Amino acid sequence: MEIQFLGTSAGQPSKSRNVSSLVLKLLDEINEIWMFDCGEGTQRQILETTIKPRKVRKIFISHLHGDHVLGLPGFLSSRSFQANDEQTDIDIFGPVGIRSYVLSSLRVTGSRLPYRIHFHELEEKQLGKIFESDKFIVFAEKLDHSILSIGYRVMQKDLEGTLDAEGLKKAGVPFGPLFGQLKNGQDVTLSDGRIIHAKDYLSAPKKGKIITILGDTRKTDASVRLAVGADVLVHESTYGKGDEKIAKNHAHSTNMQAAQVAKEAGAKQLLLNHVSARFLSKDIRQLEKDAKTIFENTHVVKDLEEIIIK
Repeated sequence: MEIQFLGTSAGQPSKSRNVSSLVLKLLDEINEIWMFDCGEGTQRQILETTIKPRKVRKIFISHLHGDHVLGLPGFLSSRSFQANDEQTDIDIFGPVGIRSYVLSSLRVTGSRLPYRIHFHELEEKQLGKIFESDKFIVFAEKLDHSILSIGYRVMQKDLEGTLDAEGLKKAGVPFGPLFGQLKNGQDVTLSDGRIIHAKDYLSAPKKGKIITILGDTRKTDASVRLAVGADVLVHESTYGKGDEKIAKNHAHSTNMQAAQVAKEAGAKQLLLNHVSARFLSKDIRQLEKDAKTIFENTHVVKDLEEIIIK
């Protein structure tokens, strides 16, 4: 499981940063990629990666400001040009208006897609659990921004214990139905009368990972709730230390406020993105250094950076 950042700038691109987009790579888990926001130029950024657009099966939009959605029609159209690849449907989750925006853009530009888009428009009263499969659950909650902005909490369900196949072979257990019974936690009796106890060859279930990805927001209790116990928290850092007043006025957060959210939530790692284009390289280093005084495991990400979720 990895996160790759396609755009990490706030509001407008800079020479080194594109506007907001990231992907959560779940290739080993479910052979899918999930995208979060799709700012202008996202499809161009993807060309610098190993990402196959057809593998993007779900897109989660935090809010409808342009720097988070203007790349969506282009990406959807480019995804359809992969004539040699399997055409797969896509799900788009986001605030009410996302359906109208996408379909209007495609209609006006005469774009025809060879796959279906399944829209899941989220009203404030509908937030909570918005998706569940056999391996993942996604929760959403309203943040505190100038328009409806949504934060997402992706929870991987606990993984089943693994079977010690080599140990069973050495114990003389024939490969076949008995392996399945042991995998299900059932003890088995061999033809020679020996009892094989499942607990001796089955590891304990492994805790699933939690990834919290927030949209634009002021510091708010909802951010903390979404990030409780998260393995990774992705939080905006539009402003820096001492910018609390302007951050509040513009409905954004500082690096220090993001670090406080991570600390209060007991998150394991904080990744700061959505950085104002006015910050230069030396400023970025200071953003990270200052945030670490509150939450040590903080990192300011850059475009195309890939983070392995351990």
